[in-house]
Amino acid sequence: MSTDRTAARRITVDVEVDGRRRREEMAAQTVLLDLLRDRMGNTGVKASCERGVCGACTTLIDGVPTASCSVFAFSVDGCSVETVAGQARGGEPGPVQRAFAECGGFQCGYCTPGMVMLTTALLREHPEPTEEQIREWISSNICRCTGYAMIIDSVRRAAELTREEA
Repeated sequence: MSTDRTAARRITVDVEVDGRRRREEMAAQTVLLDLLRDRMGNTGVKASCERGVCGACTTLIDGVPTASCSVFAFSVDGCSVETVAGQARGGEPGPVQRAFAECGGFQCGYCTPGMVMLTTALLREHPEPTEEQIREWISSNICRCTGYAMIIDSVRRAAELTREEA
């Protein structure tokens, strides 16, 4: 019996993305970034370095910030994945998104989805973060435009807005 090793193996993944349960079939080597962008149309998750070092593709997998370009899609089977698109509330930007808009925490905007997701995770763990905690958490996301001052201001404002909504 011979096997064709060149044929792509197919897998099925059951995953909750932004509160919606999905079942997708794909090639076994598909990474989460490609599942989200190409199969689910979630282009808010940015593809940049595709090596897990820039942070633009950061999502939350069961609440943990993760570079979606460095995770195989099969590893999120049964998990909950949050993206920047899922941060809106009732069709309006959520508090973290509003804070980034209010404080100008973006210029080109490419790093912003990852920064929003890192900020969301940070505020869940530290509702009143210190500047040191903010700097530590956002350090895994590279911004080439802002110099980070406005991003730090945005995170502080997001903490205020999140507490006000609680």
